[in-house]
Amino acid sequence: MKTINRPTASLLSASIITTVPLAIISLLSVNGRFRAIRCLLLVTFSITVLVASTATPALGSGTFHTTGSMNLAREGHTATLLSNGQVLVAGGAGTGYLASTELYNPANGTWTLTGSMNVPRESHQAVRLQNGQVLVAGGQNASGTLASAELYNPSTGTWTATGSMITAGWGFSLTMLPSGQVLAAPLGTSAELYNPATGIWSATGSPTSSIGGPNAALLQDGEVLAIGETINTPSELYHPSTGTWSATGSTGTTIINPITPRLPNGEVFVTGSFASGNASYSTAALYDPSTGQFTLEAGPCSCRGFNGALLQTGKVLVAGGAITVPGNPYPSTETINSAELWDVSTQAWTSTGNMRDSRSGESMTVLQNGQALVAGGGQSTKHSNGFVILSSAELYTP
Repeated sequence: MKTINRPTASLLSASIITTVPLAIISLLSVNGRFRAIRCLLLVTFSITVLVASTATPALGSGTFHTTGSMNLAREGHTATLLSNGQVLVAGGAGTGYLASTELYNPANGTWTLTGSMNVPRESHQAVRLQNGQVLVAGGQNASGTLASAELYNPSTGTWTATGSMITAGWGFSLTMLPSGQVLAAPLGTSAELYNPATGIWSATGSPTSSIGGPNAALLQDGEVLAIGETINTPSELYHPSTGTWSATGSTGTTIINPITPRLPNGEVFVTGSFASGNASYSTAALYDPSTGQFTLEAGPCSCRGFNGALLQTGKVLVAGGAITVPGNPYPSTETINSAELWDVSTQAWTSTGNMRDSRSGESMTVLQNGQALVAGGGQSTKHSNGFVILSSAELYTP
């Protein structure tokens, strides 16, 4: 299988809200997260328009097209599909740490500000509960790493505090179990369960390996697969019936902050990326629950910091990311706008339409109509004066 080297994107007219000088930012470190050191000066501003611009008509299959921009530029946010088909975007970082949240309406392609969280946060996690509410937990802000958690009620558009986690954390995964409880892991070396009926977190079994990343996979049998991020580190399975973890196969490669969509056949496709020296790399592997083993696959690009999701077609879409550009005395990082599809039937990547904006660290949400919504993230090109946090959004039509 051939790895596709994705070209550098040309400078596009992104919705630019915040520009941070390159001298004070740090793009995607070895842990694979595409991040920026936040503005040292908080900017006071007012929002005068609550509903963003309208959507453009849908284009042909395999293409991205612009839709309404968010009211605020943000990265490090969460995007959660609600029961009514709208998408809730919460928090992130833009002009400082954000408590604001927005709703995307696919019917008209607009964003509307909704109730703000009680605590500003970025790099937190979110999951929709069985009752339709959205649980947000952890993350970080100017006060440090957070243990607090909140619930969003779509019927009222408001947030209420719920029980705090035992251990503060960011960059972990939240997975809703068949029982309705939510597994948070890893929180340091531990894991916790949230009970929506009581609003209380409790300790559960701790993983024995160094698992990581914001995306664990719920298997068809109700167990949870968490990925070991280095070559010789086994992945682990969480068993809800006993509250314990057990080791399973190793991916055989380094996969930082993996994307872990469960395929229709029950297998789990894992892809992620990392930087080493003057280069960026992506890797992938396919997990077979019946054997507990991974098969190594080609990564989508010579890049890092992309996002992805399983489409209703059964293919996996990844888009955006960043490449390392050699330079003297130091290499630089540029975002890209290309996208690829992985097909389980051929176990190969193919190029698909490019995004309108180059970006990395964006959210990606598959809508009820099968389109994929890409929103926010950051952009850096050879022509940009620093790292630009985006408010723009796009729709991919499979």
